Amino acid sequence: MRFRFFIAVSLLLAARVAVAAPPGRSCHLPGAEEALRCVTVQVPLDYAHPGKSIAIHATVAAAYREAARPDPLFVLAGGPGQAGSDILPIVQAAFRRVRATRDIVLIDQRGTGLSGKLDCKTPPDIDTMTEEQADAYTLRCLKALDAPYVHYTTDAAARDIERVRQALGYRQINLWGGSYGTRLAQHYARLYPANVRALILDGVAAPDQVIAAGGADAQAALDATLRRCEQAPACARTFPALRTEFAALAAKLAQGPVTVTMADPRTAALRPVTISLRRFVATVHRSLYAQADAHTLPFLIHSAYNGRWEPFVAQSNRDTDFSTDGAMSGPLYLAVVCAEDYPKLSPQLAADDARGSFLGSALVTQLGTLCPVINAKPVNYTAAAPITAPVLLLSGAQDPVTPPRRAEAAARLMKAPRHLVVKNGGHIVSTLGCVPRLMREFLDQPGGKLAAACLDEIPAPTFQLDSAGPQP
Repeated sequence: MRFRFFIAVSLLLAARVAVAAPPGRSCHLPGAEEALRCVTVQVPLDYAHPGKSIAIHATVAAAYREAARPDPLFVLAGGPGQAGSDILPIVQAAFRRVRATRDIVLIDQRGTGLSGKLDCKTPPDIDTMTEEQADAYTLRCLKALDAPYVHYTTDAAARDIERVRQALGYRQINLWGGSYGTRLAQHYARLYPANVRALILDGVAAPDQVIAAGGADAQAALDATLRRCEQAPACARTFPALRTEFAALAAKLAQGPVTVTMADPRTAALRPVTISLRRFVATVHRSLYAQADAHTLPFLIHSAYNGRWEPFVAQSNRDTDFSTDGAMSGPLYLAVVCAEDYPKLSPQLAADDARGSFLGSALVTQLGTLCPVINAKPVNYTAAAPITAPVLLLSGAQDPVTPPRRAEAAARLMKAPRHLVVKNGGHIVSTLGCVPRLMREFLDQPGGKLAAACLDEIPAPTFQLDSAGPQP
């Protein structure tokens, strides 16, 4: 099932211990050409009452050099619902320089990937379902899974990381967290401060951030994209009434879904496709995550306004079916959000957040339907002592879910924070421009200076004006 609540490496690289190779077995996983090391660690399902255990999967990409540093980089994926084994390409894209001297370790959080994934498959007729039918399908799946959702929390996941660290024989570790992974990394650092050498947090979730209340940040990112189009002569000339067209589409869909007949992208057979307001805003929101996708929105919106929905539906399908994010565990997302975020979502906060945002209240309404089935106990993590380890915080100025203000809030609970902002970056910037080099330099000398002026050289993508794709 598509758990796109409008929300936001692959390898557990471990520094070598006293053996020739990291523990575990040789394995080949999708997204990586080379042989890696796969490790399985048994952990308690319930840390308060140990008894039944579950298996946690970790992937280790060993350092390139024989004389590897003893402190690996543990990589924590986002969501919640992503697994480390789902995002292996990031090892090469973001951590190639780090891997020269350090193992990279990716953990599949309990309930994701190869750690007993809680999964609801997307039904084949999802495109023709009403929202009510889709939610009913999800409810049936959640009940059929009958999982002990109460044990799938951030706290339990952090304790799992500690068991993996012990199993691999590391003393101190470095942590990279992306999106929700930043919440998990911060929680681990507070539970086990002596075991953390340094942290890199990309797309930082502040401790007081409520995942379900993202309307204001999303609207700010959309406004920035539309403003950039208005300031780019070619985009402004091609789409002179973009804001009016977007508002008209949203108003039309608020009256009821639109059904269009188009060729199935997999079979080429003509079929009806239903575009609801929820699907529309979810696709727009997810497109804002990456700047390359955000710069296609003017073309997608204008095409849909003129009755040509095919490009918009193709973007929606790519986002949910064919991207790495398509492997996200929806039930794990719910287990975390329904226990840790939804209880904090007061009616006043929900109303204030939805006011003036294109996201509206669809997410809150959906969670109100699904969270009772999870039956998770509300979790209130109190802010502990400030994180003492050095922290590099990374933000994209155009991020629709964790913009720089979230990192600034998190930094107030850190003793040695350093915040870098990529002005032309969206959600997760570790793969962009000189950021991989800066991460390596930070890990080598957490207290040293970083020549970060290169971040301003990262260009903004060009806008897509027609079906030929982005401008040259």
